[in-house]
Amino acid sequence: MDAMPGMPWPLPWPFDRTYMQLALVAGMVVGAAAPCVGTFLVQKRLSLLGDGLGHAAVAGVGAGLLVGTGPTWTALAVAVGAAVVVEWLRTRGSASGDLALALIFYGGIAAGVVLASRSTDANLQPYLFGSILTVGADDAYAVLGLGAAIVATVAVTGRALLAVVLDEESARVSGIPARLLNVLLAVLTAVTIVASMRVVGVLLVAALMVLPVASARLVARSFRGTMLGAVAVGLTSVVLGLAASRQWALASGGTIVLVAVATFVVVSVFQAVRAGAARPDAGGLLSGPG
Repeated sequence: MDAMPGMPWPLPWPFDRTYMQLALVAGMVVGAAAPCVGTFLVQKRLSLLGDGLGHAAVAGVGAGLLVGTGPTWTALAVAVGAAVVVEWLRTRGSASGDLALALIFYGGIAAGVVLASRSTDANLQPYLFGSILTVGADDAYAVLGLGAAIVATVAVTGRALLAVVLDEESARVSGIPARLLNVLLAVLTAVTIVASMRVVGVLLVAALMVLPVASARLVARSFRGTMLGAVAVGLTSVVLGLAASRQWALASGGTIVLVAVATFVVVSVFQAVRAGAARPDAGGLLSGPG
């Protein structure tokens, strides 16, 4: 397997092999980038946008497999195009956002399956469910480039994006280009999906965008705290998921998402127990001295 310079790096088990180190690089980039974008989506109540655009990206994968080019770049083109169309339809009012998303959701995956079926050696499974343990150096560099673009864009436009997702009308009145930023958020979602395609697959990528954010919101007191907490959960899910997948020969993408699910459950239970412990004893307050 092709490797990045210096590999294998002197890392402890389970990341002592080159293929695990490539998986770790790609996984940690996605584990940080996906929750960054997901924090805005959850705040704007667009959690399902990732699912819809993920299914649209399948059409791009199928097209890439059919013509023999890199599926990553055809998927990126289709997903970005779908993101712009969904946002345009939503703002124009010619179709509801939910309806537009549903059309792309079903049409994209159907087109991907049909296109891939025309290729003699096509295999959609690594793109549907992820295949992080087969990531090569070229894949890792592509993920690094896309992830860096996502994080840099969020860093530059984060304040304006936050203003739009919190109160779009007020943002527009104050001179912020709300329509352009809505399109940008949809495009960032599409890029995140394509970057995550080989890590957890297009069918599970929305989970890595939403679940870490859901966990962080239970304990964070600010938007910034939510984003940082979500990134921490995303990175932890990737590391623990990869370790578990090597130890027990599990599907890596599904295992990463299950770790994120387990984290949300644990944090939810912890918060419920803490809230119960902090609640005054109603019985003791109501009963007077005997």
